Amino acid sequence: MTIELTMLAYSALLCLLLAFPYTLGFIAQRGLYTVAGNREDFPAGQGWIGRSHRAHLNLVENLVPFAALVLVAHIAGKHDAMTVAGAQLFFWARVGHAIVYTAGIPWARTLTYFAGVVGMLVILWRIVG
Repeated sequence: MTIELTMLAYSALLCLLLAFPYTLGFIAQRGLYTVAGNREDFPAGQGWIGRSHRAHLNLVENLVPFAALVLVAHIAGKHDAMTVAGAQLFFWARVGHAIVYTAGIPWARTLTYFAGVVGMLVILWRIVG
């Protein structure tokens, strides 16, 4: 398995793991009965719980294009040091993004988000270049 596919698998694992902190926070704040319900009219989380939830949702949104790029690069045989660097940059940027977003550090959140985008653009550049 290539490093790019490994980074995709790690990113999927990160996405799964990011649901746990805010879910546990919701349970602590609102109780298991409320969280296990249908969540109709479920208010947004506040503080770190809301930020953690939004960090997870942001990764969900970005995981789709990252997965598409990694898979296209793999199928097209576009595997080199740049695609590896792009995939690693995406993964580690997303780890950093989850941490600084949950911690509430605004500019670091923005920088880590854009670092992940740069990682995707590097892979795209290698696909079309």
